[in-house]
Amino acid sequence: MNIVVPVKLVPDLVEELTVDASGSALDTAWLRLIINEFDDHAIEQAILLKEQSGGQVVVVSPNAEGVEDMLFTASAKGADQLIKLNGDFEDGVNNHGLARALATLLRDLQPDLILTGVQAHNDLDGSLGPLLAQYLEMPYVGYVSGVTADSGKVVARKEYPGGLIAEMEVTLPAVLGIQAAEQPPRYVAISKVRQAMKTAAIDEQEAATLDPSGGPTVSRMYQPEATEQATMISGSEDEIAARIIDIFKESGVL
Repeated sequence: MNIVVPVKLVPDLVEELTVDASGSALDTAWLRLIINEFDDHAIEQAILLKEQSGGQVVVVSPNAEGVEDMLFTASAKGADQLIKLNGDFEDGVNNHGLARALATLLRDLQPDLILTGVQAHNDLDGSLGPLLAQYLEMPYVGYVSGVTADSGKVVARKEYPGGLIAEMEVTLPAVLGIQAAEQPPRYVAISKVRQAMKTAAIDEQEAATLDPSGGPTVSRMYQPEATEQATMISGSEDEIAARIIDIFKESGVL
């Protein structure tokens, strides 16, 4: 089975994010990028399928600072082929443009199965998986938490609210949006990553002209304002209860 996993780097939300001088984008001068968490689970699920049923895993990512380290880490985990897609990604690209660029490459790779992260915290215009499925004319199932392969088909375990799980049989080729792999993404020691840097190769390919049409246009970004919204209440239990009732009455709840 030929499994392709498109991944991307996203801003690390642990770091402080600032808006650039234009007011419509993040300042990338000191922006730290990390692999999208759900994409990491997609890589893990792909490697699990390879270990269970054979095949190869191809990891594809648009060029960005730190992408080589991320790709070599995927190789150390078990990915067979690494592809870096070069293009005008420095100022960011929406998912419509990224999906179109990836679709052109994926048609040449002829994958049996495409695994994407189900979402990312910078997806403003829809998740990548459904868009890829649209451009490639493949079926899509999202919020998947486990996959098994069987004779040209896969069974995807899809999560629903309330803890409900459905098993869906999908004929390949198909696109699945991974919410969680069957096990947490495996840890690889830095020594294995360094070894992968010496033995693995990154195939660099040029992206077609990016077409962002269909996505939203960001005209202005704002930092959230810090305001005082908490009311601290002290006193005995009766006094606290009485004060809470008064607050509810003042706000019109009671």
